[in-house]
Amino acid sequence: MRLASMITAALAALFLSAIPLQAEIKPEQRAETYEQLETFARVLTIIQENYIEEINPESAIEHAIGGMLSSLDPHSGFLTEEDFRDLQEETRGSFSGIGIEVIARDGALMIVSPIEGTPGDQAGLKPKDLIVKIDGVRTSEMKPAQAVKKLRGPKGSKVSISVYRKQWKKPHDIEIIRDIISMQSVKGFFISPGLAYIRITNFQVNTTKDFKHQLVAMAREHELKGLIIDLRNNPGGLLNQAVSISDLFLDDGLIVYTKGKTEGQNLTYKAVAADADYKFPIIVLVNEGSASASEIVAGALQDHKRAMIVGTRTFGKGSVQTIIPLPDGRGLKLTTARYYTPAGRSIQEHGISPDVEEELQSVDNEEKDVALKTREENLPNHMANSADDSPQEQITDEIQARLDQDSQLHTAYNILKGLHLYSGFNAASKSGSSRKKNKPVQE
Repeated sequence: MRLASMITAALAALFLSAIPLQAEIKPEQRAETYEQLETFARVLTIIQENYIEEINPESAIEHAIGGMLSSLDPHSGFLTEEDFRDLQEETRGSFSGIGIEVIARDGALMIVSPIEGTPGDQAGLKPKDLIVKIDGVRTSEMKPAQAVKKLRGPKGSKVSISVYRKQWKKPHDIEIIRDIISMQSVKGFFISPGLAYIRITNFQVNTTKDFKHQLVAMAREHELKGLIIDLRNNPGGLLNQAVSISDLFLDDGLIVYTKGKTEGQNLTYKAVAADADYKFPIIVLVNEGSASASEIVAGALQDHKRAMIVGTRTFGKGSVQTIIPLPDGRGLKLTTARYYTPAGRSIQEHGISPDVEEELQSVDNEEKDVALKTREENLPNHMANSADDSPQEQITDEIQARLDQDSQLHTAYNILKGLHLYSGFNAASKSGSSRKKNKPVQE
């Protein structure tokens, strides 16, 4: 069994070298691990010597490690050199595929969220859709990393997926043409003068920088009086970007903290007073596709009473994955800690519950038309208003159509208008009260 001993020694060196230095493992635990590795090596040797076909030891070990990690939770996994490159491409914000985030859940491959504007989004894929097949191959035994590889491919190539949705009686076959997913993670516009909307599609390397540039550009156009931050269908991304986005609107206090098995995994992230003073009211839009870094931002701003959260309960991914490199260029993606909001809430599984619950639904055009017909402006021979100083909300037809088709955004906008009006009324009330106090008393 000399081969088994060699494999055991190699595996022991591989695993023990991957363990972070701060982790403390008792001698008896190491001895038990070594015994289990000997068993694994014996099994592999028996397979090599007796299986009817030739066995590639490297491939067999790779699959065994992958199976071990995937049995822990949906987010841990084994990274090949190619996986490392893909991970770097994602955080840099450019790769070729259909643009969806997937995880394994309850024996199925589930979509966390499609990235806005990508082929997957344009094909109508939604959070919680189950991918049953990819190019005719069933996904029930497929790991998320394997599925991602099959979904990616050269720009212009086609991939066929079978998708099951709760409302459907049977899976639908959808053919999607792959494209370069060059994600501009920040997009924004004014809904009406002073009341801004900024969408963050995911958290990548330049997200905070792009977000700041967007705010500065908008402030040049109009004085910022309120902001909607849209994190719906945002699957997450880089922790440091979620922290820095939150920090823009907080002067001090906790943003998020993590708790793991070792001291080095217990981290605290605090706000630092920023140069810019953003005191306007904020609404954060979330839904079941808002995960991980999105939940950190929503949780931090909610706990500090800095923003009102509108939408539906978020995905509930409150775990930290650490990338641990191996000597041969491969690595492990291992869940090492949990996220907690400033108030000590665990995001894991529970997610972030909105302050205002609002399901997505579009406005019925017929009902809208009936309502419009009851206004003075819709009556025949009505008198026109010759005054040119009447207050106008100044919403373009394009944005009005968007509000009509997005009840969550419409609700967020109405709340933001109310908060802005209230803050203005409150300031005027205080100013009037101050003048009364300062007024000289006449006898």
